[in-house]
Formats: sequence, C-alpha cells, structure tokens
Amino acid sequence: MAEDSPFTVDADWLQKRLGEPGLTIVDASWYLPAQKRDARAEYDAAHIPGARFLDQDAISDPDSPLPHTLPSPQHFAQYVGAMGISADDTIVVYDGPGFFSAPRAWWMFRVMGVFQVYILDGGFDRWKAAGRPVTAEPTKIAPCVFHADFDAARVASLADMRRIVGTGENQIADARSAGRFAGTEPEPRAGIRSGHMPGAHNVPFSALAENGELLPKDRLRKVIEDAGIDLSKPVVTSCGSGITAAAITLALETLGHTDNRLYDGSWTEWGGLSDTPVVTGKD
Repeated sequence: MAEDSPFTVDADWLQKRLGEPGLTIVDASWYLPAQKRDARAEYDAAHIPGARFLDQDAISDPDSPLPHTLPSPQHFAQYVGAMGISADDTIVVYDGPGFFSAPRAWWMFRVMGVFQVYILDGGFDRWKAAGRPVTAEPTKIAPCVFHADFDAARVASLADMRRIVGTGENQIADARSAGRFAGTEPEPRAGIRSGHMPGAHNVPFSALAENGELLPKDRLRKVIEDAGIDLSKPVVTSCGSGITAAAITLALETLGHTDNRLYDGSWTEWGGLSDTPVVTGKD
C-alpha cells in the first residue's frame, strides 16, 4: 500500500494506460537459484502487453568479475536503446513478486538520467492473479537512441567503502537477511565469507514491503529508524550483489532522503576479499 510513494504506480493506473505512446513497460524479473523461477521463460509464457524483458545479468558490466555490476553508460545506452527505450519515456518496471529485482532496474534507469520511472505495486504475480491482461505475443520493438546522463555520485566503489568503514563518515544499510548479516546463515555464493561490514546496519529488504508493495511512509520510516539509520545523515546501501540494495534506496528516496549511494560490488565483493574487515553478530 504505497499510495504516498512518488515512485510506484498501481495496477489500475497502468491498465488504463496500456498502449499509450511514450509509456514503456519493462519486465525486470530476476531470481536467485533457490527461488527456482526462470525469469525469461516466465516472460515468454506471459507478460503485460507491450512489456520488454530486461535481463539483469546481460545488462551488467561484461568486464567485471562480479555479478550485476552497473555497466558503463555506453553499454547501458546500447542495451536499452536496442530494447526501444528512450530516456524521455515514462517507464514502468515490474518483477514477479513485486519488490525484489524491480527496484534495481528503477535505480539503474535513475542513475543513467531517467526520472520518469516507476515500479508496479504488487508485481506481475498479482497482476496475473487478478485476471488483468497478459500475452505471450513478442513485443514489437523499434530500436532507438538512448541518451544516458550518468550520475557517478550515486554509486559507491570498493575504495569508497574501505574509507567509509574506516572513518564511519557514512551510514551503511545492508539489505540482506538477518541471518546472512549476522553470519549465522551461509552465503549463497561459494567462497564468500559470512557476516557484515563493521558499523553496518541491517535493513532486510523484505521488511520494507508487504504483499509486494512498498510500505507506507510512516511504517517505512519506523523500519529504517529502528534499524539505527539516521535519516538526516548520508547512507550507502548494500546487499549480496547489488540487486536488493536498491530496495533500501527506493525506501530512502520515498522518504525524501537523497544523500545516498549504492555500493555496487556489495557483499559479493567485500566478503570475497581476504583483506576487508568482517564482523558477525547482530550489531
């Protein structure tokens, strides 16, 4: 129930506008192996009419050894331009459950200079369950030129994080589960240490939504403040591989917090190194 979020739209709003010029719908579904869902196969079988499929793995930096690394502005522009997406479009992004991988696509478009980009409340699973229009027909795409206006200040690097952990100059909000944060659950990727960055606060992305929708502002604020985050100070968001960190970014921006960055390498990078400090436990 995120009626007061400036970054989400509901299913009624979208259904009324299907087929409108300048409206682009993007299926940005992506799943962990444990979820046992194939995003591309599900899209091919049924999607919102007119939706294009954004492959979260294919749109990452091809030269990075890490998963889901933000691509260069040129690579991003080439990829989404081939999808027929213009920076001037009104873009609505969705995923299956509603609040898993869609915020990452929302964040990528915003970091590349698109601000008319929104997330569909409840995702495709609820859209389909409600009997709203779906199709298996391939979406006709006319490639176009996408002009990226990259905002590098919204992305935190490994060097940034080493400094932040050392100085405490920014707050760190980690979107992973409480068990992974505390180091009591193993990481899903081999060779990655368990635990979290010293000084980090745990804000599990699942606590920010209910029934596939971002929580209302008052509840969002409580979740974030209860996690120890001071909304008057800068925040860096992190997670396992940069996907669900964007859910915290979305929550922060919804609350009017704009002094935030996303640590793109996230725990896969930090926990995969031998010389980065790691702590366990809830704090």
